[in-house]
Amino acid sequence: MNFASELYSRLEDLNLWEKTIVVERNGYLTAYGSVERSLYYVVSGSLKVCMQDTLEEHIVRFGYTGDFVTSLDSFISGRPSVFLIQAIKKTKVKQISRSACLSFIKQDPANGQLWQDMLEQLVLQQLEREMDLLTSSPKDRYQRVLQRSPELFHRIPHKHIASYLKMAPETLSRLKKS
Repeated sequence: MNFASELYSRLEDLNLWEKTIVVERNGYLTAYGSVERSLYYVVSGSLKVCMQDTLEEHIVRFGYTGDFVTSLDSFISGRPSVFLIQAIKKTKVKQISRSACLSFIKQDPANGQLWQDMLEQLVLQQLEREMDLLTSSPKDRYQRVLQRSPELFHRIPHKHIASYLKMAPETLSRLKKS
């Protein structure tokens, strides 16, 4: 089952989306240090979820058409986020508030189970990514991401994919050619 499309359908059927937002290329959906009070569904475009240290940007996730995105650390905890969400290209998202989302989840056990399934899938994806970054060579990371998410290479500029894979853009270019 595609949990994201099922969740989207249920929210759509109940007309729970509160507004639609358009974020221009390089614009921000959320900022560092803000408290995340919304969940977003990407209607079109692409986004990156990242954090910044003094030396470089660290991309931890992408969101594109059909994905849900949020600064999950803040959405769950209610504390300021260490992440920002920035549009890679012009992006249109639908927004539901955290409170409306939580009400939806609590209203029906099936909704709660769907939410839990979606979070579990996300946790497994993040663990797989962590294992890749800790144990794999750049070539292995590239091949595993290509197998898991071939669509990523059609939707996201290579400089962002290289950052996500923790390699130089030139390394990614060489790997793609080989």
